[in-house]
Amino acid sequence: MIYRTMERIFIEATNHLPLVDFETDGKFKLEGRVIPEDVNKFFNPLIEFVSQLETEKVEFNINLEYFNTATSKKLLDLLKHLDANNKIGLVNVNWHYEEGDDDSLEMGEVYEECMLRTSFRFIEYAEIQIKQNNI
Repeated sequence: MIYRTMERIFIEATNHLPLVDFETDGKFKLEGRVIPEDVNKFFNPLIEFVSQLETEKVEFNINLEYFNTATSKKLLDLLKHLDANNKIGLVNVNWHYEEGDDDSLEMGEVYEECMLRTSFRFIEYAEIQIKQNNI
């Protein structure tokens, strides 16, 4: 008999890929820019992970600065697989968005409407100010 154990997925952020930290205890983080060359290659391991996960609770923090249309569709697919996994007790998504970024807020609300049992919490944070040094 073969036993497969799940391992954490951790990907460091780049200019085109977000930080990904999916722990087997249900603590998930996805943050940064998501513009992968191959959206399936990037998302399919994450979808497989959430489909196989068994845990009492998932706390998923999503804080995306930018993502393209292909990513939007795969992110919805990821969330639907998470929502449908009945081996997970509670599923909570914390949708972080920058103050004034109505597009991001609205996208999170669209995702929320597509879920059957996942709870969403929308967390607004202050716009980041970049100061220029006049030298």
